[in-house]
Amino acid sequence: MSSEHMQIGEVAARTELSLRTIRHYEDTGLVIPSARSQGGFRLYTEADVARLMVIRRMKPLGFTLDEMRALLDATDRLDSGEELPPEELLDRIRGFEQATHKRVEDLRIQLARAEEFAATLGERLMRSTSAPRRP
Repeated sequence: MSSEHMQIGEVAARTELSLRTIRHYEDTGLVIPSARSQGGFRLYTEADVARLMVIRRMKPLGFTLDEMRALLDATDRLDSGEELPPEELLDRIRGFEQATHKRVEDLRIQLARAEEFAATLGERLMRSTSAPRRP
């Protein structure tokens, strides 16, 4: 095994994804190990780790596997070194950027509501424990 390849355990530790999740992403075609060892172990590169990090960042935003695949395909094509990327490709990536900003804003709203709810419960508990108890 060369120094530029990592086994799945190291990739899991670096990406904070489970072995099962990484294998699932392989089964769905999102990330294919760059190589296999003579013993058949999956071997990954830094590029594979970067790809998994894109997926890991998209997942909590609610992107589907198909959407992840579409973005990865677009960024792969963009990174392929073509002279000028077609406008359609850039538009697709811009669309993902806009969708990401919208989903982040939605999550901020949900977080604010959750924090407000937690504070309300805390206040209620404080009122309940500081009030004299009736016999």
